[in-house]
Amino acid sequence: MQRPLRVVILGGGTAGWMTAVALVSVLKPHQCAVQLIESDDIGTVGVGEATLPQMRDFNAMVGILESEMMRRTNATFKLGIEFRDWGFLGSDYHHPFGAHGKPIGGVAFHHQWTRARLAGHDSDIGEYSYAIAAARRNRFDFPAEDHQAVNSTYNFAYHFDAGLYARYLREVAEGRGLRRIEGKVRDVGLNPQTGDITELRLESGETVEGDLFIDCSGFRGMLIGQTLNSPFEDWTRWLPCDRALAVPTERSEDFTPYTRSTALEAGWQWRIPLQHRTGNGYVYSSAFISDDEAATRLMGNLDGKPLADPKPIRFRSGRRTASWTRNCIAIGLASGFLEPLESTSIYLTQVAVQALIQLFPDRAIDPALAREFNRRVDNEYDRVRDFLILHYHLNRRDDAEIWRHCREMEIPDSLAETLALFAHRGHIPQYKDGLFSPPSWLSVLVGQGLSPSGYHPLADAVSLEDALEEMRWWRDQVSDRVERMPSHAEVVADYCGGAEPLRAQA
Repeated sequence: MQRPLRVVILGGGTAGWMTAVALVSVLKPHQCAVQLIESDDIGTVGVGEATLPQMRDFNAMVGILESEMMRRTNATFKLGIEFRDWGFLGSDYHHPFGAHGKPIGGVAFHHQWTRARLAGHDSDIGEYSYAIAAARRNRFDFPAEDHQAVNSTYNFAYHFDAGLYARYLREVAEGRGLRRIEGKVRDVGLNPQTGDITELRLESGETVEGDLFIDCSGFRGMLIGQTLNSPFEDWTRWLPCDRALAVPTERSEDFTPYTRSTALEAGWQWRIPLQHRTGNGYVYSSAFISDDEAATRLMGNLDGKPLADPKPIRFRSGRRTASWTRNCIAIGLASGFLEPLESTSIYLTQVAVQALIQLFPDRAIDPALAREFNRRVDNEYDRVRDFLILHYHLNRRDDAEIWRHCREMEIPDSLAETLALFAHRGHIPQYKDGLFSPPSWLSVLVGQGLSPSGYHPLADAVSLEDALEEMRWWRDQVSDRVERMPSHAEVVADYCGGAEPLRAQA
């Protein structure tokens, strides 16, 4: 009987343990034998505290109970992201996990909304989104299972402690048979004929042999970069931020079911509420502000008592041109990095893990599998890249140099085409594969200040009066139902067995 494929994962953290738990949960022992090498002396970035709704699919795939995961990671719920001061100083909009309104007259809701606006009936498009209405009131409940119901038109994700999540996944993976090896890699053995990795030699003297190696060593990319020299495509020309400072604070009474991103003079600040604390950070460009100035700005802009000194992080935005090279697959930061503006770091790890499982090789690794894996991963990174650039490029701020630079910079042709089509008649890209559906694009395009000059002609199939009546009905239904929802703090306390709900002051 053929022995199982020997899989060696280098590195723990969120990427390493997501990969590990997926492999031991989905594949059978006769298919693969998984080992993970990590050192307690090597820290992880550990600031990926906000997720996307796809995270729920991953937890379901590996058999993780949601309430248990949330209890173990001090998690809260997330309905979307609030963006402050991005379009212009004083602007405020939400990117929700859910739709705006419902189709009217056979076309997407935003075409009727545009038609009404052009006819002089202006309104806040956020009022037609269930997720936005709930987020603005700090309310939360689980979506209705009846897909015809107004309160079924949204989704949710989580905020959690990334370090606790990795620790939890480690327990799950080891409980399902994974072998963890404590140690640091001293050097890497290569096959002199093929160039494939054959073994990892540890400082302890132990040698770990394998057939397939997963590089989860973070920004170092010890296997994919330092050993196999897989090129890195740098996107700094479009995404100029290259540093971050992260600091936790005491839990705030503003216990929001959403992430907050506030644009500052050289980047942006995040705020992520957890059960036991609030995560904060400043993502910035060193070309427009010094490290000391950034630290001062961040510490002076917190809404709670700091629990630690700011943790510095340096990075480059971009990705490997081939995340699967020879018999090595880079997942997580070793594969690429895009700033956490839209909480995509864990999602990109998840996509790579799922692609690995779908394309899992046998003993003889077919190059076609690597090509397809790289195509899928590259597609995801490229789509996310364009969406992030959109936030920076489509701004009307004139108070700081970074915003003028981003507004005037040349952008990828794919994004330029998206902007032109939306400005002309509200057309939004609809991807078969890849992140960010039309509601996501709509929220940012409109939120950043781009209003279509036209709409789809099919919108005229119903009278304007009938369209306005349906729009009003939907808005009223959303508002009435949201008012009856429990608070976010109450649901977290009841569902997760976590902190007591915060009480409003009299």
